[in-house]
Amino acid sequence: QVQLVESGGGLVQAGGSLRLSCAASGSIFSINAMGWYRQAPGKQRELVAAISSGGSTNYADSVKGRFTISRDNAKNTVYLQMNSLKPEDTAVYYCNADVGTVVGTVVTSYDYWGQGTQVTVSS
Repeated sequence: QVQLVESGGGLVQAGGSLRLSCAASGSIFSINAMGWYRQAPGKQRELVAAISSGGSTNYADSVKGRFTISRDNAKNTVYLQMNSLKPEDTAVYYCNADVGTVVGTVVTSYDYWGQGTQVTVSS
């Protein structure tokens, strides 16, 4: 079993910054892509940013130039630095990871989610 634990959410004024962290633990052989999603009230969950095991990144158009995703493979941790926050960034932010786990003699990938952390940006 694998757990993803997020931290770093909170309340911030527009224009401010927050840094989210997500640490993976448990039966981990490898971690492939990691990412951050968000879900605002009444809206579908959407991809915010993702990073491959090699460090390639992609971002939602709405956060390009303001958010930066990074990862520390030695710590099985992914980060999301959020700058110039706007009220429309308010949402629950979820960490996601594609984790390889040894089952018998085979490495099998499973998709895991964190519990979510609230980010609220006041105007």
